[in-house]
Amino acid sequence: MTLSQEIAPYLPYLRRYARALTGSQKSGDAYVVETLEAIVEDPASFPRQYGARVGLFRVFSTLWSAISARTSAAQPQPQEHAGAPFSVMGNLARLTPRSRQAFLLKAVEGFAPSDVAAILNVDLQSVTGFISQAGREIAECVATDVLIIEDEAVIAAELSVIARELGHTIIGVARTREEATKLLAQRMPRLVLADIHLADGSSGIDAVNDILRVADTPVIFITAYPERLLTGQRPEPTFLIAKPYDVEAVKATICQSLFFDQKASNPLSDASARTDDAGGQE
Repeated sequence: MTLSQEIAPYLPYLRRYARALTGSQKSGDAYVVETLEAIVEDPASFPRQYGARVGLFRVFSTLWSAISARTSAAQPQPQEHAGAPFSVMGNLARLTPRSRQAFLLKAVEGFAPSDVAAILNVDLQSVTGFISQAGREIAECVATDVLIIEDEAVIAAELSVIARELGHTIIGVARTREEATKLLAQRMPRLVLADIHLADGSSGIDAVNDILRVADTPVIFITAYPERLLTGQRPEPTFLIAKPYDVEAVKATICQSLFFDQKASNPLSDASARTDDAGGQE
């Protein structure tokens, strides 16, 4: 089996991780393209000793670290250009702290702590510290209004509990696109948790698009088939969680989505405070 065949099954999940780290499909996918180009350029350097999945994420993390170091020194502005969907040299304020990299790898991507250590090229003790720090960051997540679009009552109730435990307010639960529209007329959410297939056959994606026409609201899709929305070939969700989900994965993704929403509202806020812990800093 060729190296490309070995890593192919894990590319959708690398896209998910990259999008969560960068806060957008466009820039996340650009990092994945850079990763694949690096592997093609020097396949002999691929860390096969870790296996295809861990090795792929490790190459990505090494690239992320290198770009982070350059960004810390130069702090250029993002640029659109032909040949890449988005410049990977985004500004420093949009880099995800190391602590949340570790937490996302463990909670969302399901890596064991030892694998997280291999991916980030740190020791196991550091990983433990990063994850503890991420837990504190999640606990400090800014409270906001949440709309849940989910037709399964049990899942909707569970998501409501998770969001409330983080201090958020549930403004409503919609089982269909029509119900979501009615709730939007009453109150605009600042965060949406949405399933894709709804009770009456309507689409959660359509319901979310109704929201995005009015406001740039962070959205987290929760679906049993995440790989179908991770091809990188069309506009797709930035934040995506697979069913059955892990509670910590939901918490981590909520916090991460709000982190980027806060950065968009106040791009200069606490950038310097995050510099020491920015992704790629050893």
